[in-house]
Amino acid sequence: MNFRNIITGLLLTPGFAAIAQYNTLRIPDTLSGTSFNLIVKDTFMQMRPGNVTITGGINTDYWGPTIFMQQGDTVHMNVRNLTNDTTTMHWHGMHLAAVMDGGPQQVIPPGTLWQPYWKVKNNAATYWYHPHLHGMTEEQMVKGIGGFIIIRDAAEAALALPRTYGVDDIPLALTSRRFDTANQFSYLPGPYGDYMVVNGTMNPKASLPKQLVRLRILNAEMERGYNLGFSDNRPFYVIANDGGLLNAPVSVTRMKLMVGERVEMLVNLSGDNIGDSLDLMAYNAGFPLGFPGGEPGTTGAFGSLLNNINFKLLHIDVAAATSAAVTVLPSTLVSNTYLTASDATVTRTLNVTEGTPGTPFHFDNTPFDLATINKTVNLNATEKWTVINNNVFGHSFHIHDVQFKIISRGTGAPAAYESGWKDSYYLERNDSVSFVARFDDYADALHPFMYHCHFAPHEDGGMMGQFVVKDAVAVAETSKHEVDFTISPNPAKTKIYISFPDPATKAYYVTITNAVGRTIVMLPRPRLTDGIDVSSFTRGVYYLRLIDEDTKSGVTRKFIVE
Repeated sequence: MNFRNIITGLLLTPGFAAIAQYNTLRIPDTLSGTSFNLIVKDTFMQMRPGNVTITGGINTDYWGPTIFMQQGDTVHMNVRNLTNDTTTMHWHGMHLAAVMDGGPQQVIPPGTLWQPYWKVKNNAATYWYHPHLHGMTEEQMVKGIGGFIIIRDAAEAALALPRTYGVDDIPLALTSRRFDTANQFSYLPGPYGDYMVVNGTMNPKASLPKQLVRLRILNAEMERGYNLGFSDNRPFYVIANDGGLLNAPVSVTRMKLMVGERVEMLVNLSGDNIGDSLDLMAYNAGFPLGFPGGEPGTTGAFGSLLNNINFKLLHIDVAAATSAAVTVLPSTLVSNTYLTASDATVTRTLNVTEGTPGTPFHFDNTPFDLATINKTVNLNATEKWTVINNNVFGHSFHIHDVQFKIISRGTGAPAAYESGWKDSYYLERNDSVSFVARFDDYADALHPFMYHCHFAPHEDGGMMGQFVVKDAVAVAETSKHEVDFTISPNPAKTKIYISFPDPATKAYYVTITNAVGRTIVMLPRPRLTDGIDVSSFTRGVYYLRLIDEDTKSGVTRKFIVE
């Protein structure tokens, strides 16, 4: 007798659900405005009975605040690393300068403040932020470090859509965790957790109003994919992909969501009775070999209690409608003008290839190397990329900086629910996917962007590549001036100011270290006219290293804080 199947069956039956022990879904706190303080820290949390679990969080004990941004604003991020490890912070899906992107190149040492900024050019959609430190991405994400970004714009605001955060507009970060005998997270021996964790809540429930409800769902897993649906097989309506609203809602009863992907869906609860319940499900049973999390085993390197079964993600109790309930599904949303294959002037092909033991997959037989630039893209180029996977396992492909349009799949037409702007997608085994993207606005011959598999064990194992975007005109016009600067006042108490004898000099990067060499502040492309705040520095000697924008050469000067 298979007791595992019996228990699973009981958990999926309506009668058993009534006596299940649920925990109220955590809704992340929010930050709004144009300046955001994010403190990355080691912490702990009572995840389940027994020992507390050591976790990581941003401003809290697990996960981080949801950051609300407005299209057109210039936002300033103050990321302080108070963990015991070096980390990075990547703004997943953001269109921004490479030096602000937070990839593996922009490490933040312990105790350091990193201050990137950018103008928000993305469409209204659901994005996220997370660590991207090469070789430690999985470990840091397993701890729970990450958070949502929600961008608003005028087109989205003009629509009659649910947008009361935490009431009828619900963020859901889906992941799973394995626990050892001491109740600590374990990411060994393999990538799949045994228990669902949604926004840091195990076995979650939510009371949602009797109306249209918007679910913003992120697959924040290390590797597992989800085949989403509801327990009563009701249709739901996909209204947005990774990078923005679709032209019109797409009705589905199932959709796959892979690591790094986001979807915004509307589910209609207006026909339900108050007190009714249903479940958001992962219908993951019966997938063929290669679907991440479809392996049949419960133990071993790729084993999990959730493998190859259908299981609950969120238990929903229907509550009274709100006073401003949205009950009518819009027939149209926005009018996107998508890129097509004919727009591309450059074509590239990437092949998923086998690696070595411990690093099973690479691109084009080339393991990731921080010193290697794999691709060079011209500024304002429109390119068609085709990624081919003639391998035994599926992958989640992600590229930084751009949102793209999927134009074809080798296994058939792209699904209607993935018809919008994307930055990540599922690459099935024995499949190829072609997309078109335009690389505009940002060029930087020094700092690269990334493309990679978003399965954390795969990217940690070297399934990544780097590309730079070059402006041929700017490179040709680069001046070769002498880099020099002075710091005043020196000694200082509150702020320091940088002066250049050559007015052509511009700062590309500023790093401040203390007398023993510990990094205190990292400032990409600083706005030096505002000065650099040193009011929180202890008294002593510091060193400021400035890298010039044009020549990318560096000069160091000493200053004193009194």
